[in-house]
Formats: sequence, structure tokens, C-alpha cells
Amino acid sequence: MIASMTGYAVKTIPTPVGMMTLELKAVNHRFLDATFRLPEEFRQFEPLMRESLSARLNRGKLECRAGVVPRPDQAPSLQVNQGTVSALLAAEQQVLALAGGARGLSVADILRWPGVLNGDAVDTEELANIVKQAIEAVLDDFIATRLREGEKLAVMLLERIEGIERLVAVITPQMPAVVAAYQQKMTERLQEVLAQGDESRIQQEVALFAQKIDVDEELSRLVAHCTEVRRILKKGGVVGKRLDFLMQELHREANTLGSKAASMEFTQASLDMKVLIEQMREQVQNIE
Repeated sequence: MIASMTGYAVKTIPTPVGMMTLELKAVNHRFLDATFRLPEEFRQFEPLMRESLSARLNRGKLECRAGVVPRPDQAPSLQVNQGTVSALLAAEQQVLALAGGARGLSVADILRWPGVLNGDAVDTEELANIVKQAIEAVLDDFIATRLREGEKLAVMLLERIEGIERLVAVITPQMPAVVAAYQQKMTERLQEVLAQGDESRIQQEVALFAQKIDVDEELSRLVAHCTEVRRILKKGGVVGKRLDFLMQELHREANTLGSKAASMEFTQASLDMKVLIEQMREQVQNIE
């Protein structure tokens, strides 16, 4: 199966510090680019979370966001570190002595100072295991959404490939008649212009022009590229960049077909193919 780079998943999991909501969303990107929005209690686990993402994802611009809400039955136990407060107040007196106009510390200022309040101790190893389980769980859902979206993209691409193959099937049998008609037209024009010209020279010029409008090679390559797209979609995996390359090749052949077209049918077929290819190219940008 192929996977889209667009995805979203969210999980809410109990932890010793409260209910943690972990959210993961992504859009397309050339490489894997992950950013994290984590509360203070979980910043230390960013490397662990990044490792989990890198192990299971290959491309996409990801945002991992976490939030913690204390449980109603979880009243925190806070103790004031008297030593830290004493040192902070002593430092305040020294500053006030040097700058008499300075404002003193408020109670809120003191309580916000790092190390003033000591809460319940949390087992870091236990919390790390919970975070690891949480990121893996949200990744399961996230990857599932990507695969469902990838399945829809594969159906869309195959429909366009079938459209190109139908156009090739319609114009391929017409090729000999188109070349023959063009040769006849060129022969008549050259005979009019050259009047008593060398007949063999006329035939050489006609044959040369006929080669220039022969699109059998382009049609064969279009079929080959379509077959390769089918093979890649069936194989699955990380195929976005390969499919993007094939879209470029399909567009090149369709362009050449249009430039060499010797009939309105071929010109229209070329335009129809380019529309289908452009539709595929837009969607291929979202494939991992």
C-alpha cells in the first residue's frame, strides 16, 4: 500500500502528572521535518518521541503537540524550599541596597522562582515508558489515516492511468493512416513547387518529414510509463519521489506527441493526456 503524507491522530492517556493529550498532524514535505509543542514536564522526552517518529515515518512536515490536564482527584502536594527562599530574599536585599529605587519581590515572584516549590516526585523512567507507549499508539492511528488516504490516491491515479491508456489505444491504430495521408499531401505539394523536380529527391524529402511526425516511439514510452506506475502502486511503500519522476516523463512524452502531431485527433489526445497527467502530478506531491 502507498501512504499519503497528510494525516492526523490524537490520543488521551493518563500519566502520573495528569491526563496527557497527544496530537500528531502532518502535511506533505520533501523530507521528514518534525516540530514539537510540549509542556515543561515532557520536554525531556522530545528525543525519545523524535526517535519513534523517525523509525516509522519517512516524509512529511509533522507537528507533535502535547497538553496535560491535572486529574480532579489528583491534588498536588507542594512544599516551600525554605533555603531557596532565604537565599532569594538575601539577594533581594543586596540589590535594593545598590539600587534603592528598585521594586521588591512579590509573593508571586518568589513562588515562580525555580526551586522554590517542591512537588510530588515523579518517576522519570515510568513517565518515559508512558510517553513511549503514547507516541506509539498515536502513530498507529496516524499511519492508519495515511494509509486510508493513500488508498484513495492510488484509486485516483489508476483511473487517470487508464484514461491515458485508452487515449493511446485509440490513436495507435490511426498512426499508419495519418503518416500515409501526410506523405501523400507532402508529395503533392512538393510536386507542385518543384514541378519537374527529381522524383527520388521528392520521395526522400517526404520520407524525412514522415519520420519527424512518427510518434510510435512516444506512444510506446507512454505505455511503458503507465505500466511502471501500475507496478509501483501495486508494490507500495515509499514511492512518492519515484512517481513524481514518472509524472515528468509522462508529461515529456505527451508534449512531444503534441509537437509532432500531424492531425487534430493527435493534438487533442496530447492535450487530454496532459490534463490527466497534471491531475496526477498534483496528487503525487502528497504521497510519501
